[in-house]
Amino acid sequence: MIERIRYDAASRAIHWLTFLAVTAAFAIIWRTDWLPGFSPQRVKLMNWHKWAGVTVLLLTVVRIGWRLYKPAPPPVAMPAWQRISSKALHGLLYLALLAQPLVGWMLSNASGYPIVWFRVLPLPNLVSKDKALAQTLAGAHELIGTAILVLLAVHVLAALKHHFVDKDDTLRRMLPH
Repeated sequence: MIERIRYDAASRAIHWLTFLAVTAAFAIIWRTDWLPGFSPQRVKLMNWHKWAGVTVLLLTVVRIGWRLYKPAPPPVAMPAWQRISSKALHGLLYLALLAQPLVGWMLSNASGYPIVWFRVLPLPNLVSKDKALAQTLAGAHELIGTAILVLLAVHVLAALKHHFVDKDDTLRRMLPH
């Protein structure tokens, strides 16, 4: 029964790769906060953070494209308000996972730092160096980051509620085999 409501293997892989990239981006930036100003270790970690962010952006674009090509399986039975809330939450997550890396990319550019993804692919500057814009973008980047954490917490709590309280297949359909 679960097989007909499971997400396909590609959707599950993209979901969990995105989770890993988002987790890496947050873990790296939190580690960076402990380091002094402009140390070589901080610069290295900031680059890793940017690489994780660009990876999140690419995975999210791929995920949206894949969802257009291969729609999600029918939802498990649940009240209409939960289906609507789930769609809204997922929509906000997709929006935040697109906006956050783009704002971070512009922040890096506005601060005068180019992004070279994994030291291989130089990304174009989206904006010119601009200190005032960088400050505005830094605030937006932090705000969106906080929003992502809240949205992810709700997402995880809802999945756990469905699994342990409702005892339905909501969580199992996204788990790897």
